[in-house]
Amino acid sequence: MTPVCETLDVARSNIAERVTQRPSRARGRPPLADQALLDEIETVIDDMPTYGYRRVHAILRRKARSENRPWPNAKRVYRVMKVHGMLLQRHTGAIDTRRHDGRVSVEQLNLRWCSDGFEIGCDNTEKVRVAFALDCRDREAIAHVATTEGIKSEDVQDLVITAVENRFGLINTLPKPIEWLTDNGSCFIAKDTRSLLIDIGMEPCSTPVRSPQSNGIA
Repeated sequence: MTPVCETLDVARSNIAERVTQRPSRARGRPPLADQALLDEIETVIDDMPTYGYRRVHAILRRKARSENRPWPNAKRVYRVMKVHGMLLQRHTGAIDTRRHDGRVSVEQLNLRWCSDGFEIGCDNTEKVRVAFALDCRDREAIAHVATTEGIKSEDVQDLVITAVENRFGLINTLPKPIEWLTDNGSCFIAKDTRSLLIDIGMEPCSTPVRSPQSNGIA
């Protein structure tokens, strides 16, 4: 075998491997079983059949947090829902450009909400970061989230869902569009955040905008 390998300029170990036909070793960890996750997803969409995978993932994440256990990532939720034909039709319409009349406050409830965040310094040098949602009519704090880490897109998605549930209960889409006014923080303008807003029926409206069209209320 050695002369043959030298003539072909290939490794002798490679030829020996092919001759013996040893099964290749699997690399990486084995895939997780999907049945338990599928059951959880079906429980969510049985109540809300028009929920997309982002809203399903947000609900699963919030439930897992309350039970102090790990939650699946969004890509896995998407894959399981895609395999079992649970995905909604993809939205392909263009996002409307922001519209304001020069005022942030409005005359009716649930026309425009705004959101921002702040930090609370603790005695142990840690910081608690809070994001909140206000109605631009009555200035009510509709919902909030808090973490000792940075506010991420997932936290803003939880904030949006909680705010909608606190004002309207468990609904698929808003009765009419609500403008969502924020600054250009990465957690607010993230693709997943904006997609969730559109799925619910909100109009994401991020700054920069010209004065006096600012997020001064928040």
